[in-house]
Amino acid sequence: MSESGLEKASSTGSGASSEIDLLTFHEQRAGRLVIDPDEAKIELGEAVASRLKLSADGTKVLWPQPTDSPLDPQNWSSGRKALQLFIITLASIVPDFDSGIGITAIFPLAEQYNTTTDVINNLTSNWSIFLIGWGGIFVVILIRRYGRLPILFWSQVLSMMFMLGATLAPNLKTFAAMRCLAGFVGTAPQITGLYVVTDMYPFHLQAQKLNIWTLGYIVSPFLSPFLFGFLVARTTWRWAYGAGTIYSGVVCLIILLFAEETMYDRSLKPIPEPPTTGLRYRVETLLGVTGLKMAKYRDSWYRAISSPFRIVWRPQLLGILVFEGMMFGFGIGINVTNVVFLGTPPPFGFGFSQFGIAGFYGTPVVAVLIFPSGVFEAESRLWACYIAVPLYIIGFVVLGAAFQHHLSIAALVIGWGIAECAIMINTVAVLAYCSDSFPRHHGEVSAFFNLARVLGGNVAYFQIPWALKHGALQVLGVEAAIVAGLFLLVVPTLQLYGRRLR
Repeated sequence: MSESGLEKASSTGSGASSEIDLLTFHEQRAGRLVIDPDEAKIELGEAVASRLKLSADGTKVLWPQPTDSPLDPQNWSSGRKALQLFIITLASIVPDFDSGIGITAIFPLAEQYNTTTDVINNLTSNWSIFLIGWGGIFVVILIRRYGRLPILFWSQVLSMMFMLGATLAPNLKTFAAMRCLAGFVGTAPQITGLYVVTDMYPFHLQAQKLNIWTLGYIVSPFLSPFLFGFLVARTTWRWAYGAGTIYSGVVCLIILLFAEETMYDRSLKPIPEPPTTGLRYRVETLLGVTGLKMAKYRDSWYRAISSPFRIVWRPQLLGILVFEGMMFGFGIGINVTNVVFLGTPPPFGFGFSQFGIAGFYGTPVVAVLIFPSGVFEAESRLWACYIAVPLYIIGFVVLGAAFQHHLSIAALVIGWGIAECAIMINTVAVLAYCSDSFPRHHGEVSAFFNLARVLGGNVAYFQIPWALKHGALQVLGVEAAIVAGLFLLVVPTLQLYGRRLR
C-alpha cells in the first residue's frame, strides 16, 4: 500500500549504519529538519538521500515524506487542499465571531435587562471567551481517537444550536448560559486548523498556510462588532445573534457538503485502510462511524487524555505560551473593553454612537489584512518576534494615550492598527515554532495556545476599573511592558538553548 519507510543508511563519517523510518522521520527530528537535498546527502547519507521525495522544482525535501497512496492528504491536488484550508478558516472564525457579537449588543442588553455594561461584559463576553480556551483541551482528546472531521462537524452543529438558544433567550441567565456553551463546544476549528495544515502541506509551506488560517481567528473578534454594530443601531440585539446563527449554519452546511477527513495514520505499520468507500465512507466519516471503527488503531483513552499533560510542562513550550498568551490576551482585552471606552460619555469615554463604534472596529480588520536553506532549526521562526514586540509597544502606548487624553480618532485607529499587526506577526511565528518543535502534538499545541490567549484575555475583567482609577495610558503601558519583559526573558533564551531543550 505504501513504502515501508525503513531505510538503511550509512552514518557519515563513522561508517555505522542506522535505521531511518522516512514516514515518521520529521517527528523523530523535532525542530531540526534537512530541507536542502544536497545537505540531506551529508546529514543522512547518499543511500537515504536518494530515496527522499522532493518538491516539484527539486529544491526542497518534503517533510513529512508522502506515501504512494492517493489517500494520503500530502498527495492531494492543490485545489483540493485549498478548499479544505478555506473551510477550516471559515470555521475558525465562528467561536470568536460569535463571542464578539456581545460587544455590539452590550449597551442594548444592559438596557433591556436593567443592569450595567460591566455586568453584561463579565457575565456574557468574558465568560464565553474564557470557556473557548478550556473547550480546546477536550477537543484534542476526542480528535486523537476519532479524527478531525466528525469532531469539527458535531462541534459546529452544537455551537449553532446554542447560538440559536442565545438569540431566543427569554432572560439574562438563559442568554449567558447559551453564550458560554456555544463558546465551549464551538472552539474545535481553532484546534483542528493546525492539524489540517500539517496533514496536507509539507513543512516548507506550512508557515505560509498558517498565515491564512490564523488570519481567520485573529480577525474574527473584530468582524462581528464591525458588521453588526450598524445592524444593532437600527434594530434589536437579537438580529445580530440571529445573523451569527445563520453564519454558523452556513459553515455547518459547507462542512457537510465539502469537508474531508485529513487524518492519515502514517505512523502505523501497515497503514490501515478506511473500512468503507464511496458515499457510505463520506457519510460515516462525517457522522463519526468511521472514527469509531478506526479508534482501535489509534491512541488509547489513557494516552489521549494524558497527551496534553506530557508536553505542557516542557520549558520550550510553557515559556513561549506565557509570552504569546499575554500578548494575544491583552489584545482580546482591549477588544472587549474598547466598546466601553468609546461608548461611555465624556469625561471618561468618547461618547461614540453605535454607528461610530461599529466603524471603529473596522480598524483591526484592515490592519490584519495588510499582513497576510540548508538545515532548518525551529528557533529561527522566532526572529519575527523582534519585529512584532516593538510594534506592539508602540501600538499600545499610542492607544492608551489616545484614550486617556482624548486624542483624535486617527490616533485611536493608528494605535490599535499597529498593535493588531504586531499580534498577527507574533502569532504566526509562535505557532510555527511550537508546531515544528512538537510535530506529534499539533492538537495539544493548538489547545494550549488557545487556552493561553484566552487566559491572557481575562485582563478585560479589571481593565475598566483600573483605567477609571489610574488612566488608560498606565493600563496599556503596563501591559506593553509585561509583554516586552516576557519577550526578553523567553525568546533569546529559546534561541540560545532551544535545541538542547528539544
